[in-house]
Order: sequence, then C-alpha cells, then structure tokens
Amino acid sequence: MTAGQYFDADPRVTSAPKPVVLSLPDANLRFTSDRGVFSHGEVDLGTRVLVARAPTPPPAGDLLDLGCGYGVLACVLAVRSPDATVWAIDVNERALALTAANAATNSLGNVRAVAPDAIPGDVAFATIWSNPPIRIGKPALHELLLRWLPRLTPEGSAHLVVHKHLGSDSLATWLVGQGWTVVRRASQHGFRVLDVGRP
Repeated sequence: MTAGQYFDADPRVTSAPKPVVLSLPDANLRFTSDRGVFSHGEVDLGTRVLVARAPTPPPAGDLLDLGCGYGVLACVLAVRSPDATVWAIDVNERALALTAANAATNSLGNVRAVAPDAIPGDVAFATIWSNPPIRIGKPALHELLLRWLPRLTPEGSAHLVVHKHLGSDSLATWLVGQGWTVVRRASQHGFRVLDVGRP
C-alpha cells in the first residue's frame, strides 16, 4: 500500500498541521489535524452526519471510537458522556498522538488514545461509534468489525456511518448475515447511519 495513507501505521508524509473547529449545540471543540491522517484540514461530512444523528451515548461505562483519526468522535463522546471512559483506537501512530493532544486541548481527561492491542481484553463497550475505514478493502473491514463488534455489552450498540456509494447497504446486508441486527437510523447527504446490535 502507498506510504502516507491514513490507514498506515506510520504515514511517511511530511507533517503539515491544520486547525479545525467543530461547533455543536453542546460543545465547541478545537482540533489539530495533519497530513497522513483521515480528513486533514476539516471534519468530513460523514463524521458530521454521525455526530448529528447518532443517539446520545450512555452516560458511563466504556465507549469506543473505532478508527479515531485525529479524535473528533472520541472528543464528542467524551463531552456527551463525561463519566465514561472513551477508548480511541487507530493503527495510525500519528492519529493516536493527535487524538491525545486534541483531548488535552479540549480538557477531556476521559479519552484514552491507544493502539488496538493495548485495550484490556476484559473491557466491553456500551457503545461503538465509527466512520469506518472503507478504503482498506472489504476483507480487512469485515475483519475489523468482527474483532470489535463482539466486544459490545449485551445491551450495547454500534453506530456506523457509511456512504451509500461506498457500500453502506451491502455492509448492512453482510452484518445481518453475520447474525447482527441492523437498523438504518438516518440517511443524509448520501450517508447512512447504521445502528448495529445483538439479536
């Protein structure tokens, strides 16, 4: 794969930080984005749709931002669930460093930006939010979801945002075939927000 992709562990592109601001009804968040990390210089539209349309996260427990990039979803979860521990994971080392720094910038002490293998095996998630890395390819995406969805609590649910032209409907069909329940919560600007839970 080409060096510098956002799904590389060590994106070999020159750093070029850019500030990003996300203004929400419940928070104004400031971020630093960078090259080699998803959505450099902006909050991408899919993430905005998920933030606007996902249900209020549980007030406590362990929450997961799966594929955190520079930490937008993790920080929103941390604001909305201040008594929860928000785990933010990514294979991209630059993304993890940015997420930790952005959480600190926004005084969010409940964010833990870590590599996937660093999450203790006994942690179960009350919710998972993800703008999943579709461009890693279908087999890798399926492997990623099959690793993390089973770590939901019995009552937990995941909320995924995927554009219809990037396979949201086929992903929903595949998830159902794997035994998960899938409900389309919203459709906006071509993006589907999928609620995924246990049968």
